[in-house]
Amino acid sequence: MSSVIAGKPLPAAERPYSSTNPARTADVVARVSLAEPADLVAACRAARAAQTGWARVPAPIRGQVVANIGELVAANKEALARSVTRDIGKPLAEARGEVQEIIDTCEFFRGEGRRLYGQTVPSEMPDKQLYTFRNPVGVAAVITAGNFPVAVPAWYIVPALLAGNAVVWKPAEYAAACAWDLYQLFVRAGIPHGVLNLVYAGGEDTFTGLEGALTEGLVDKVGFTGSSAVGARIGELCGRHLQTPCLELGGKNPMVVTEDADLDLAVEGALFSGFGTAGQRCTSLGTAIVHESVHDRFVDRLAEATAAAPIGDPTADVLYGPMISERFAERYEGYLGWIRDHHRVLGSTATGRVSAAAPRGGFVGDPDAGLFYHPVILDNVRPTDRVFTEETFGPVVGVTSYRTLDEAVELANLPGYGLSSAIYTRDPAKVYAFRAGIGAG
Repeated sequence: MSSVIAGKPLPAAERPYSSTNPARTADVVARVSLAEPADLVAACRAARAAQTGWARVPAPIRGQVVANIGELVAANKEALARSVTRDIGKPLAEARGEVQEIIDTCEFFRGEGRRLYGQTVPSEMPDKQLYTFRNPVGVAAVITAGNFPVAVPAWYIVPALLAGNAVVWKPAEYAAACAWDLYQLFVRAGIPHGVLNLVYAGGEDTFTGLEGALTEGLVDKVGFTGSSAVGARIGELCGRHLQTPCLELGGKNPMVVTEDADLDLAVEGALFSGFGTAGQRCTSLGTAIVHESVHDRFVDRLAEATAAAPIGDPTADVLYGPMISERFAERYEGYLGWIRDHHRVLGSTATGRVSAAAPRGGFVGDPDAGLFYHPVILDNVRPTDRVFTEETFGPVVGVTSYRTLDEAVELANLPGYGLSSAIYTRDPAKVYAFRAGIGAG
């Protein structure tokens, strides 16, 4: 498996990267030839050469190509979902939902080809006409993570193509197979060679290649989904070239539970938002901020639900499967080192990796076959704890308490990520007060 530039695959590398199934690490899903920085620059040149012709295609016709993509994805929904599950270990039910998001995205944008309206504006001067057209930006470089390996790329690529842009897409190398499958569906839908280019590359080579492409004036817009640290580097790089990238980065997402909340609903929400996809979503629950009067009951119910939740084989009916890759597993083990003596640890029979030596009751499948980790609830987290203020990409949820709603909002805003948030309450006034005070969205 290798990069494709202007419709032509690059030569295979002598020492390809092996992408393995995280639920069964002995299963090699793909051997991926990683590109060099010069290859990414070449892909951007190919996109630049193809973009003008694609922009000349009438927008409604481009909309029909988007419709073709959606129909092909729908026809191959189960196969693509299973490819996602094998690539990154996402439970099959979630993978099916992710593929549906591509279909829904195409369904929405197929009609936008007939609605790329400009504006006419009344002028204060005679014989002067004011009007606008919506023209494509040019070439978009799209760099995506592997936790949503097909839906997030579609969110970038589909509207970019619809508007007449050309795209260079760099997916996560550890999700190479499902990226290849999605690329093939785009091509078969009628995307011309060079309009969509696929580049497999490591992180530093991608950054170096992007720097070269920006220097040559080959890229007009950058879209990046990934860590805040890398996003800061990309933002700085684009700023030097007077561009504003589209960055979707990390989160430390709060959930406030008020004294009048339905605790069963709150626990259900915390369980799935905290541990779904093994906590490997940018919008995963970080800290539950619970009113002191219901704190103990909430924690007891969440601990009971978490301990009973099935985890394991992602092709079965489980809450979550493995960590996405060895790299993510190693990083998560570092986060577990942030646990302190004042934390009350709940949720499972152990922390760390599930194994024969550290078993979990009700585990589905063979824990030693993959990168499976115990769910962790940390009660009594403090605002000064790293586990409170920093993203923890994995199956760990913090819990703290509050007295007033103003205090809850202050705690919710403290980490500063501002990605997503939630509140569980029966009181509309609390909802509006929370919405007015929260810095998220």
